[in-house]
Amino acid sequence: MSDRPAREVTFRGGGFAPKPVKWVGLIVFVALIAFAEWGTRSGWISALTLPKPSDVLATFGELYQSGLLFKHLSVSLSRLAVGAFFGAAAGIGVGILIGLFSMIRAGLVPLVAAIFPIPKIALLPLFVIWFGIDEGSKYALIAFGTFTPTVVATYGAVDNVDRGLIRMGQSFGLSWLSIVRKIVIPGAMPGILSGLRISLAIAIILLVAAEMLGAEFGIGAYILEAGSLYDLERLFAGVVILSLLGVTVSFVIGLIEKRLLRWRS
Repeated sequence: MSDRPAREVTFRGGGFAPKPVKWVGLIVFVALIAFAEWGTRSGWISALTLPKPSDVLATFGELYQSGLLFKHLSVSLSRLAVGAFFGAAAGIGVGILIGLFSMIRAGLVPLVAAIFPIPKIALLPLFVIWFGIDEGSKYALIAFGTFTPTVVATYGAVDNVDRGLIRMGQSFGLSWLSIVRKIVIPGAMPGILSGLRISLAIAIILLVAAEMLGAEFGIGAYILEAGSLYDLERLFAGVVILSLLGVTVSFVIGLIEKRLLRWRS
């Protein structure tokens, strides 16, 4: 036997679990903003292409004081919430049916495959003809744009559920409904939530497009007005609002994932 002392073996079964690193993202944002502020003040970046971040912040203050910030934001959030809710709910339902029933899969998968590549913004004039230029066309465009990627993500997630778990449930005598409720849906939930991140990002893009046509209030209408006047401070303020909206949506999805997917830890 060797007289060498025993060496501790490092545990290597972490499963590539991502570790949260605090403040790094915030530091990156602050560094970019500081660089833009320095570049615009020093003249290295032309004021005709990029406004000073401090001026954009001042524009936020003016929007807040005038009450227009909440006016535009509340209208956009209501449109986004209604359209995305109906689109995502219908997409999850149809996606689960496609994943569970062969006949529905055979009938709907080719239809979804044909509709999915169509740029949804190109359908906006058609929705205006069908639903009018008011709120109906905006809700319909957001819902339809959210529906198709949610369907694809959902039935893909159902397909990826471990079949061994399903066979185990069958061997223990679980009913079909119990297998779907206790095995299939929980197993597909990570893929469904990942798909929702993409679907809601698309919904925000379509929200802006819909509000640029025949809308008096909303972030899209605000950006269109600022762009037509070449008011870069207001234009970038609207873009920042959209960016913050996307970050907030992603954060909410993350909270839902932590609550619903605690069994993965």
